[in-house]
Amino acid sequence: MFNRIANDFCNKIGTSRNFARSPHALVVAGDALYLSRPKELTAQVARLALPAIYPYREFPASGGLISYGTNRPIAYQQAGVYASRVLKGAKTTDLPVMQPVTFELVINLKTAKALGLAIPPTLLALADEVID
Repeated sequence: MFNRIANDFCNKIGTSRNFARSPHALVVAGDALYLSRPKELTAQVARLALPAIYPYREFPASGGLISYGTNRPIAYQQAGVYASRVLKGAKTTDLPVMQPVTFELVINLKTAKALGLAIPPTLLALADEVID
């Protein structure tokens, strides 16, 4: 199912005849379907030769250009702490809203080079991880 959806999406973008209306970059949301198949999604986006930003580090590790998002292991740990408080009897109405506090920027230089993009040194300096 994923491949059919991804192919459909890529074919629609790739066959756009009006350059002014065709996308010049993509922002990929944190959808469960995408998160389960980072290699397949990044391969489809690479076929389009479009720069894309993803929500998690798995995407640049699989060939995507850049990701900026929460550190999922830390977020899961926070969720565990929250669940522990509830299981120990805390009222959910008394618990504070927890938000992610750690965000990661990951850049794949190999993909940037393939797209003909030069990543500014200031952005590389801010990256938590640079994949060569």
